[in-house]
Amino acid sequence: MQWTDRIRQIKIILVVAAIVIAVASLLVSHFLVRDLSNEERSKMEIWAQALHSLNEADENTDIPLVLSVLQGNNTIPVIVVNEDGSIYDFRNIKDSLHVSDYAKRMIGAGDTIRVGSQLVCYDDSVMLKRLAAWPYVQLGIVLIFVVVAIFALLSSKRAEQNKVWVGLSKETAHQLGTPISSLMAWTEMLKENYPDDELLPEMDKDVKRLERIAERFSKIGSVPEPVDASMNEVLQHVIEYMGRRTSQKVQIVSRMPDEGVIVKMNASLFEWVIENLCKNAVDAMEGEGSITLSLWKEDSRVVIEVQDTGKGIKKKDINNVFTPGFTTKKRGWGLGLSLAKRIVEEYHKGHIFVKSSEIGKGTTFRIEVPL
Repeated sequence: MQWTDRIRQIKIILVVAAIVIAVASLLVSHFLVRDLSNEERSKMEIWAQALHSLNEADENTDIPLVLSVLQGNNTIPVIVVNEDGSIYDFRNIKDSLHVSDYAKRMIGAGDTIRVGSQLVCYDDSVMLKRLAAWPYVQLGIVLIFVVVAIFALLSSKRAEQNKVWVGLSKETAHQLGTPISSLMAWTEMLKENYPDDELLPEMDKDVKRLERIAERFSKIGSVPEPVDASMNEVLQHVIEYMGRRTSQKVQIVSRMPDEGVIVKMNASLFEWVIENLCKNAVDAMEGEGSITLSLWKEDSRVVIEVQDTGKGIKKKDINNVFTPGFTTKKRGWGLGLSLAKRIVEEYHKGHIFVKSSEIGKGTTFRIEVPL
């Protein structure tokens, strides 16, 4: 939980930093563009005055100076329109076929200077337009940087967590190996000495279950080879196991088709997923209620739903239930649903999620796997 909070804080800092950079960039660029725009208008006023001087030239007019001012404009698009609307002259415009339309847009924008009977229309220079657009390009670059940084941070966090859980799982399987072997040997000795004891079959079942649990833990971190198996049998095994180890006040209902639903999977690991969901449901119901296991085919996939009548999940916690280490119980490591998600999505290319949850009424988990 501390790591999750730290990641959330870093994400907030990155987003706030991006917003500050964006706002500062937009403000600086706005003032810079405004100043340059005013400067270009001043230049056009001088240019328009030079044009007027050329039109009204006499023997006292300094023609070389006037021409120098007129020819000095090499960046600002300008169109001179006569009083009757005809085009008198234009400069720095590549598309000469649409000069009239361009002039109308300039007049509509109010970028004009009246000089005698003529109207000098002008537009922002290419450099000014690029400068005005640059903040938005910069904003996009900052946004991409923040997204990539957050993605890299989450990937690093996920990879580190996976290493911890995989290492923990394999170490657990290793530590269970020796006592399980001893228990198996003791069970065989008890069978020979007390062949009629009624408790020995139950002991044998528990030892075999411990062996299966150790096998499951050992497979975490490695990709198991999927084989054709019956999903009906997987659910039935879970129902039988949970029925023996839960209160009689917990009712387990199954809704499965009569024909077998065959899926490529690792039955042992998938059984663990369903079992984990059922155990969480029992905890959520506090030992009293009903669990409904439903199985059916839908298009090219198989759907399994585990529905309980427990206390439900808070809306703010629904997105975190599969996060390693997240738990609402007083005891537990918060690994069950995280490993279940890994088994379903990484090993079986399926999808597991909370379909619905309502406080005080229960929760439904949904699993979808391809046929």
